[in-house]
Amino acid sequence: MKQIIEDLIEKALHAREKAYVPYSHFKVGCAVLCEDNQIFTGCNIENASYPAGLCAERVAIFKAVSEGVKKLKLIVVVGGKEKISKYCYPCGMCRQVMREFANPKELKIVVAKSKNEYKEYILEELFPEGFGPESL
Repeated sequence: MKQIIEDLIEKALHAREKAYVPYSHFKVGCAVLCEDNQIFTGCNIENASYPAGLCAERVAIFKAVSEGVKKLKLIVVVGGKEKISKYCYPCGMCRQVMREFANPKELKIVVAKSKNEYKEYILEELFPEGFGPESL
């Protein structure tokens, strides 16, 4: 699993470089491993009208869903201004979207500073008592 995580961190770091962040200058990259082992990446995209922007995590997840893949297994997030010095966690809206496409007891979320410096969680730790399809 360590090698898979390191590979996904590398992909997330590469995606981060494509971020469009002329306002915050805070670049975020994400790599999503799906249950069928496909990988999708995303970067954050800002807009002069701030609410119209989109987080890297949702970009990657929506790319997967738009290709017919709806089961997530592992998500890696990296972010920061110039040099990544702190861990970058998914926002609440992204956590809600993750909850839609994964079991919160199984989805692994990795926040990373580098390939060698990262923390692992499951979604339930970051989004306890989340609202999901079974809540309806």
